[in-house]
Amino acid sequence: MEPDDTGRPAPGKPLKQWYGELAGLSATALALGVGELVAAATGGPSAPLVAVGGVAVDAAPTPVKEFAVKVFYTYDKLALQAGIVLVLAAFAAFIGVLAMRRLRYGLVGVALFGAIGVLAAVTRASATWAYPMPSVIGALAAAGLLMLLRRTQPPPVEVPAPDEAGVAAPDPGTAVQAVAAVGRGDSAPSSDSGVPAGDGAPRERARRRFLALSLGAIGAAVVAVPGGRWLWSQRVAAARDAVVLPTPASPAPALPAKVSAGVLGVEPFVTKNADFYRIDTALTVPQMEPKDWQLKIHGRVKRPLTLTYDELLALPMVERYITLTCVSNEVGGELVGNARWLGVPIKDLLDRVEPQDGADQLVSRSVDGYTAGTPTAAVLDGRDALLAVGMNGEPLPVEHGFPVRMVVPGLFGYVSATKWLTELELSSFSDFSAYWVRRGYAAQAPIKTQARIDTPGSGKKVERGRVMVAGVAWAQHRGVSAVEVRVDGGPWQRAQLAKVPSVDTWRQWSWPWQAKPGKHRLQVRAIDETGEVQTRTEQEPLPDGATGWHTIDVTVD
Repeated sequence: MEPDDTGRPAPGKPLKQWYGELAGLSATALALGVGELVAAATGGPSAPLVAVGGVAVDAAPTPVKEFAVKVFYTYDKLALQAGIVLVLAAFAAFIGVLAMRRLRYGLVGVALFGAIGVLAAVTRASATWAYPMPSVIGALAAAGLLMLLRRTQPPPVEVPAPDEAGVAAPDPGTAVQAVAAVGRGDSAPSSDSGVPAGDGAPRERARRRFLALSLGAIGAAVVAVPGGRWLWSQRVAAARDAVVLPTPASPAPALPAKVSAGVLGVEPFVTKNADFYRIDTALTVPQMEPKDWQLKIHGRVKRPLTLTYDELLALPMVERYITLTCVSNEVGGELVGNARWLGVPIKDLLDRVEPQDGADQLVSRSVDGYTAGTPTAAVLDGRDALLAVGMNGEPLPVEHGFPVRMVVPGLFGYVSATKWLTELELSSFSDFSAYWVRRGYAAQAPIKTQARIDTPGSGKKVERGRVMVAGVAWAQHRGVSAVEVRVDGGPWQRAQLAKVPSVDTWRQWSWPWQAKPGKHRLQVRAIDETGEVQTRTEQEPLPDGATGWHTIDVTVD
């Protein structure tokens, strides 16, 4: 409603009450809440928000995904969910406005919302016949609430138009009520607000009912959305707690006495499970119970094989310290971690199925449909390529791939570290392009030789005198032979290296610096066991990993 010259609402028009927008938001919230509760029974990926979000993740262009990881880091999924909620809120408000004016238009919008959810759910890799149910039942709940809210919606508040003398014309209904009131001895109702006084009480009651229904639905959704996910996750958590990991036939080697550089501020040699980075395409963490897990190995093989979780646990296990690195890791970034993994050698399984000639790619599939393509030669050349079931002495955390994931040292994660693994297919690079390859990344992605300064931090102030510069370096499956540091473009100085149990882990390093007052630039580079020196050429993560020297600036007081 537009104001007139006096700043008052223009006469003769209803006051804006936002009933339509609120109705749409509450109905959509109810649909999502009901959908999440139903999904607790039908499967977490079937929830409307999860299913639609998964499609959005798959459809997003590669530059958008890289931007999300770069800006939001490991919170990229949270940022995406927030974006989806904002878009849904705008759509919901529009539907609500339509419904309050013409119910059938609003119901068409709700039907469209439900259809999108159904389509997204049935196209997920893990879809079953029950996957459409959360979206269908959620849409029906939203439609029912919209119809109820439309019946409850208070009538619009009208501002009477003034007569020719500038005085608001009396409402006929108000005049009749006034005469009747006088006849009963009551005081005449007031119309100073421009609202027929006789309608005030019913309108207020209607408004309260409307708000109670709308806000109640939103409140229920606020509880139901996390509640539904919690119910589903509890089943998986209980199943995980019941897993007893077998004793490895080949235990991890004992860590050397000097595996740590002994400098405060350097990331520990073994990354805690809670601190290990998580970068993947799953909008929400896939939840799988071991009893429902199977691994299918097929494709270009002579003898296809299917294993249950119990059958996998019964096989001889290998335990190793292995460092994983994400291709999205910037130079000096933290998308790298080292853990003690327990699992079955992939080579042992491939020996059983006997790959055929030309099967140069091992395609791994996640329960959510994600695919990765690993060079077959890389899992057959003797390195500790594992189907991991344990991480740092416990069953895999759910967010890190429980029940089973791949771990192949020496390759970036997008070609070697599929989580929530359910399928291995022997194929060829000429026949199939995996998820990230179709989005512009290299088909084969060996780890770059890299070094990082952990302390002092970039932009920090340090005291003059002896300052310990330290960090980590990695070149998985080749090993790090040296790390060099320089100050202000001067000569390179060799750092002291900590011990490592194998070439498949990162390596801590340290270098004492006699710091002088002023602003200084520190740079670091690594040299691997093949003699390759970390390149200074700067490259973005796309297509096969970032390159360059990690450089920081510090101020010495």
